[in-house]
Amino acid sequence: MKHLNANWNYPTAIKVGPGRIQELPQYCRQLGMTRPLLITDPGLAGLPMVTAAVASCKQAGLHCDVFSNIKGNPTGANVVDGVKAYHASKHDGVIAFGGGSALDAAKAVALLVGQDRPLWDFEDIGDNYLRVNVAGMAPVVAVPTTAGTGSEVGRASVITDERDHVKRIIFHANMLPAVVILDAELSVGLPALLTAATGMDALSHNLEALCSPVFHPMAAGIAVEGIRLVQQYLPDAVADGHNLLARHHMLVASSMGATAFQKGLGAMHALAHPLGATYDAHHGMLNAILMPYVLRANHTAIDERLTTLSRYLNLRKCSFEGFLDWVLELRDSVGIPHTLAEIGIPDDRIEDIGHMAVADGASTTNPIPFTAAQYSEILSHALTGKL
Repeated sequence: MKHLNANWNYPTAIKVGPGRIQELPQYCRQLGMTRPLLITDPGLAGLPMVTAAVASCKQAGLHCDVFSNIKGNPTGANVVDGVKAYHASKHDGVIAFGGGSALDAAKAVALLVGQDRPLWDFEDIGDNYLRVNVAGMAPVVAVPTTAGTGSEVGRASVITDERDHVKRIIFHANMLPAVVILDAELSVGLPALLTAATGMDALSHNLEALCSPVFHPMAAGIAVEGIRLVQQYLPDAVADGHNLLARHHMLVASSMGATAFQKGLGAMHALAHPLGATYDAHHGMLNAILMPYVLRANHTAIDERLTTLSRYLNLRKCSFEGFLDWVLELRDSVGIPHTLAEIGIPDDRIEDIGHMAVADGASTTNPIPFTAAQYSEILSHALTGKL
């Protein structure tokens, strides 16, 4: 697998290849860290991959502690607790280690440790990013263990405001981790259903970025190839979690999706964000289930683009319907449910979620500017399975 190793410098320094987690201490030192705080989720905190990473840092003379008080949809309180842990042991940098939740929380902690304002003052609205004391931000090395969100190459964190039951985006350009380690060996133990849900999340990022009306050809090109990698490797990664080649390419596709969506996202995320905040459901699974219903609603605006994409993917039918058929077949083959009702989402707040979707930032780059009523209709279809 050595031929897979590479060093990329777009959009940040990315160290790609199986086994490269062994290089973690040297990158911490390069960034001036002597006392890194490794931030991860509770499910990973006691696993060998985390204990080994901490041990390698300590063997290299680094004082490394672990913080793992993070929910599946990280909250503002989780971030504040992380900041307290950072200051309590006088840490000087962050290792963001885990899935999208851990990475988002870790990046937000690294931002907040040097600020004298509350977290929500840095929400991605207007010029709030100018409030950030950049000198106070902590350096970050990001180590993703799932192939989904691509948060390791993102300049923002999605954090749940539990008081208002909404997800807020915390943004600053310097939130982009300075070094990323893409080591497929760390994702080998991920269960099949989580592999499927996170992989479909990576697909949703690439797909919504491609369909966004924003003009950004470089991002569009990345999105197209990211979609092809998902097509080729997600089924294999789900079928055989120890397939290192499939795991490797899915990690790459995930990073590509988050690089591409600087072009924008769309209605899948505009609905997934309030649904996740309201019902604490898995973000990737929500996007996976919502995908065909949103594609159908956007049909008139994305027909030509998806017809072209179908040719690149060499689908049986090179058309919008051919692409939609492929999405449905892919979802079925990797075990994604067909409706939101199957994962326990009720129909008690359809109108509320519709209004929340319009207010979500992702709605601004959907190919069609849906109304709250239209979002509610899409949600209703996703609950009942009507395509």
